[in-house]
Amino acid sequence: MNWINLTNSSQINEIIELSKLSPVLIFKHSTRCSISSTALNRLERAWNIDHENIYYLDLIAHRDISNALAETFQVEHQSPQVMIISNGKSIFDESHWEISFDTIEPILAQTA
Repeated sequence: MNWINLTNSSQINEIIELSKLSPVLIFKHSTRCSISSTALNRLERAWNIDHENIYYLDLIAHRDISNALAETFQVEHQSPQVMIISNGKSIFDESHWEISFDTIEPILAQTA
């Protein structure tokens, strides 16, 4: 997986624009949470597709960006959490043990 680090709230506008061309995946990760680490590891091990727009957000370092994502896309904050943005809107979100490549991949393929 080729993560794009989400470190600036101005990137949210970039995500919205990119999502008009291709779906954007955002993984919100807490470096202090074992569930988050497990979910991230499972996703990375299962990932077998070529998809360019994959963002990684470190919640501990950038809680303000997480809050901005929740507000912009009207999705309740969770950690860990995966969001898929398409045409400027969140079309999918899952958290904790529900995060699964097998669930994410068909959504990315369907909206690509």
